[in-house]
Amino acid sequence: MKHLELYSDYLICNAASSATATGLSAMMNGDVSHDQITRMLSSEKQTSKDLWLKVKPVVRQIEAEDGTLIFDDSITEKQWTDESDLICWHYDHCKNRNIKGINSLSALYYTNDVSIPVAFELITKPEKTDKNGKLVRKSEKTKNEMLREMVTTCVKNQLMFRYVLFDTWFCSVETFEHILKHGKHFVGALKSNRLVALSLEDKKEGRFVHVNELELSDKQAVRGYLKGFDQEVLLVRRIFKNKDGSTGRLDLVCSDLTCDGEQVAAIYEKRWKVEEYHKSLKSNLGLAKSPTRTMTTQNNHVFMSIYAFFKLECLKIKLQLN
Repeated sequence: MKHLELYSDYLICNAASSATATGLSAMMNGDVSHDQITRMLSSEKQTSKDLWLKVKPVVRQIEAEDGTLIFDDSITEKQWTDESDLICWHYDHCKNRNIKGINSLSALYYTNDVSIPVAFELITKPEKTDKNGKLVRKSEKTKNEMLREMVTTCVKNQLMFRYVLFDTWFCSVETFEHILKHGKHFVGALKSNRLVALSLEDKKEGRFVHVNELELSDKQAVRGYLKGFDQEVLLVRRIFKNKDGSTGRLDLVCSDLTCDGEQVAAIYEKRWKVEEYHKSLKSNLGLAKSPTRTMTTQNNHVFMSIYAFFKLECLKIKLQLN
């Protein structure tokens, strides 16, 4: 894509201001026109496949057998942009309300203190007529289905990784089975009402309890079975202090029975890297600061922001800085 490097550099050095074609042209003293930038953003939509082709050479240099593939979704708020299949209303679990914006699902590869985005999907919600004749917006695929497709793609791309990490929203039985089918392991966070049995006999007899009812200390691991899932798993409790001084609790599930509680906790802590990734896209790389109006230009701006993050990670590798 022509001007890809220029536009991504512009996002890196212009994080505090709006990312506009006019602004980039002015920064280049008119050597690159506003129309050239607009035509680039309006060209063929860049996809996860295009991202992989860009990051693949660097990934091959740093990948390791014990690498982790981290999944999470994020909403980029676009309150004043016209609604479309891409920019529409999504429920934000952090704010506990619906917000208008772009919802994206990302796969971040992490190893040796380096984070490389290897896949992404922008969630679109076309308008459909429900059974009551009312127009509603609904995605044609669930995020769990998208995650499973992205895992398959990463395996086909021969990406080295051992663990797939995600939060409670992706802990479906179908996702667990899909990851194991590809010879990988998962570590995920469970909702407090998830039903578990602590022995095969309890499972067969239907004696399940809510995971939050288990008496576990911090980083203690026990073997058990999730309701609806055949394979034995590790259940690990994390207990921590919140910023307000209150005590927080997180229940983890891991498919790798060779691990202990300390190891599972350490593996899941790597999931925080995807939070840093989303924060960097918004704070350092102008993800939400583009006034683009069409779905193609909006998609390509998101792609440019992701690519700009990759370039920062390349600098980190080269200069050995954070």
